[in-house]
Amino acid sequence: MADKRGSRPHPRGRRPAGENTRAALLDAARAEFTERGFDGATVRAIAQRAGVDAAMVNHWFGGKDGLFVAAMEIPVNPEEIVHRILDGDPQQAAERLLRTFLSVWDTNGGGALTALARSVASHEQAAQMMREFLSGMVFGPVVSAVAPDQLELRAALCGTQVLGLGMIRYVIRLEPLASAEHNTVVAAIAPNLQRYLTGVL
Repeated sequence: MADKRGSRPHPRGRRPAGENTRAALLDAARAEFTERGFDGATVRAIAQRAGVDAAMVNHWFGGKDGLFVAAMEIPVNPEEIVHRILDGDPQQAAERLLRTFLSVWDTNGGGALTALARSVASHEQAAQMMREFLSGMVFGPVVSAVAPDQLELRAALCGTQVLGLGMIRYVIRLEPLASAEHNTVVAAIAPNLQRYLTGVL
């Protein structure tokens, strides 16, 4: 209701569920994910930092995973990537993993992951984002589903292959790998990556 002067009073309490709420959640999420990592950041803490109800996270982003994707501007949902990789014979998981990442990266010219890769050596925030995405949200779940042992080591080894490929192909642009066909890249890298996933280390 308007006050006696004909203007609306300033709102008090929680923010309305509008674009301001979404922007506030994104800002709060970036801060929380940077300070605490994906596992340590909670929906409640993010919402409290943003000054909104925790239900707004589900309303706008469908949960913490979706909020992470939006906050980090990652062009795909990690759950979708994991689903693609695990949808089939575990002994061909490396091939599906590589094709998925190549498809995502090529479509976006490297995208946000390449921007992070450019910054990991000098910015801890970027390094933390990359760790959370690759190890916590992609390789961790994949390795847990297919690997026989040494899960953390295998996830880290997978990171050396995939992040290394991303650096060479999209950041350094070292030829002939930078412009190689997907089939060529997969044929060269998948056997070793598959050993990291399911073979004897």
